Amino acid sequence: MKKKALAVLLCAAMAGTTLAGCGGNKKDDNSSKNIDAESSEEAEVEAEAVTTVGPDSGTKMEMWSFVEMHNTFYAKMLEQWNEQNPDRQIQMTFTTYPFTDMHNKMIMALQTGEGAPDLCDIEIGQFPNFLQGEIQLYDLSDALEPYKDSLVQSRLEVYSKDGKYYGAPTHVGATVMFYNAEIMEKYGIDYTQIKTWDDYTSAAEELKEASNGEVKMTSVDTAGVDWMSIAMAEYGEDWAIDGEDGLPDVQLKSVKNMLSMQQEWLENDLAMISPDGHTDLEAGYQNILDGNIASFPKALWYMSRFLNYMPEMEGKWAMAPLPVFEEGQPCSVGIGGTGTVVTNQSSDPELAADFIAFAKCSKEGCVGIWENLGFDVCNTEVWIDETITKNTDNQYISFFRTNPFDVLNEVKEEISTLSVTSNTPLINDYFCTTTLNSVLQDGTDVEEALQDAQDNLSIDFVED
Repeated sequence: MKKKALAVLLCAAMAGTTLAGCGGNKKDDNSSKNIDAESSEEAEVEAEAVTTVGPDSGTKMEMWSFVEMHNTFYAKMLEQWNEQNPDRQIQMTFTTYPFTDMHNKMIMALQTGEGAPDLCDIEIGQFPNFLQGEIQLYDLSDALEPYKDSLVQSRLEVYSKDGKYYGAPTHVGATVMFYNAEIMEKYGIDYTQIKTWDDYTSAAEELKEASNGEVKMTSVDTAGVDWMSIAMAEYGEDWAIDGEDGLPDVQLKSVKNMLSMQQEWLENDLAMISPDGHTDLEAGYQNILDGNIASFPKALWYMSRFLNYMPEMEGKWAMAPLPVFEEGQPCSVGIGGTGTVVTNQSSDPELAADFIAFAKCSKEGCVGIWENLGFDVCNTEVWIDETITKNTDNQYISFFRTNPFDVLNEVKEEISTLSVTSNTPLINDYFCTTTLNSVLQDGTDVEEALQDAQDNLSIDFVED
């Protein structure tokens, strides 16, 4: 199949379209699905933020990110690196750009062969654009090797091509179900007994009756595809992969079943449509604060949203594995992410690679990611270190009724990963602008809506 490689690369970068379920904290509905949700509030940077860390005698390097908190973390890790490596000192200038501006600048710098930084954060949905043609990124495989056995392999694979690793991962993004345990207890529902989507629907019916319809079990999204990602992961399907006819297939059993189930929930008043399209926006936070919904699925990085935007919810919410359609299916999927790259224009790519592997993949680096950013880190040594996992002084552990590491360890063997390809932005954008609204808002027949999506996307998948 011929792809519109250059067109996809440029259009996807300018649109800022991302991986399934990744939405920004933007009030503009049209942009709500355009930023990696792990750190979307930081993607609102409107001007460059620049800081320099390290001795003047160190190797001069430049690093770009679209998340100021990421650069703050990297700066802390650089200080540790310089303390531990007196013979390999680095002076780094960190620059934070707006999301779209940064990815566009990177594409142009790599295309022209000049102006690229030594290191750069690349959002997971943008990453395939940088693996097309002759790759202009440095192979991180050797730098990652000391930590590889402790890392969640699937998160490395997301940033790889032909057996080489080009990005250092930030987190697993394991998706779980968040439950308002206080509400569930009030109405006599034991969320810990929910194992399947049938169980979940039954609990929703109980909740409707007990609360006189005042509380919905959940909200379904029209501006994000997290729910579709969950379904595909559980069935082992993937709409970004080419089918027998050379085209990706969105008419999957998993997607049909999820949309049909959600449509029935809405028809039976068991669920509501997420305000502003999904739960990771201001209206979504308020909906949770108002007690209108008792649960919703989201990756573990959503914990930071509670602390930042819903501190009143402390002690009320718990986390549990996702329900599945059939017992035995995997009950989690990794959603969102940022891969940090070293460019082939780096003044010392080996040094840059060793630093970023240390910062993001070593145990001490991952402890820093957990404590500073609240992400479920990729180094599993952290998951079993009770000085970290049982530390009740930690703001995330103390906030929730369940320990996030307990849930993470429960699902660790079942965290699926979907492909991120050049097809991903096209599919996500069409579903968020057309298909989800058609099915969930307008009540269009699911089969009909998916056929429409397949027909229209097929035009974009192939060259005219």
